[in-house]
Amino acid sequence: MFFLVTSRPDALLPTVVSRCPRLRFRPLDANDVASVLIKQGRSEVEARATAASAGGSIGHALNTSGQDLVDARGVAVRVLAQAAVSDDGRRRLESAKDLLARTTGAGGAADREQLAVNLRAMASLLRDAELLSAFAEAPADRRSLGGGSSTRATDALANPDVRPAIERLAAFRGERGVRAFTAVDQALVALERNAGVKTVADWLVLQL
Repeated sequence: MFFLVTSRPDALLPTVVSRCPRLRFRPLDANDVASVLIKQGRSEVEARATAASAGGSIGHALNTSGQDLVDARGVAVRVLAQAAVSDDGRRRLESAKDLLARTTGAGGAADREQLAVNLRAMASLLRDAELLSAFAEAPADRRSLGGGSSTRATDALANPDVRPAIERLAAFRGERGVRAFTAVDQALVALERNAGVKTVADWLVLQL
């Protein structure tokens, strides 16, 4: 029995595809990725932070520095928390400095990647904040299926080890959360197109 693995089935010859039953492999759950990393000797904090940004890929997680992601998640929490409690533009722009704290100031590829790491951590936290909101608003009969709503929500989080911090981001639930998530995505696209890191960071914090 042979397994043909591809991320581009459309590129395969029709004669090959017609002879192959298709099995879809979904990304692994963040908890599963974290479990593998812990068995490999990572601390739980590093494993959780890495798993949250790994996109369900064990290989990506193993090749990523856990401490860098822990630091990035801490930066993301601080910036989101500041935006959640203040509409003051000056304060927002001050918090943008946190996003750029580990950049060199040269504005090159390394700086863009460092900012991108922080933004991906921010996107993961925003996703979790919206997930907690969805569980909280679900009908009681649905929340009770398969265990309590709190337990099920924690199991589904990409960052379950920082749930208290996520709960403090309640301001980003609902429509505002969607707008913030979209802004982070747009900022990541801008970085891929070589936009200046300071411009991207300043723009983003004003959109949150």
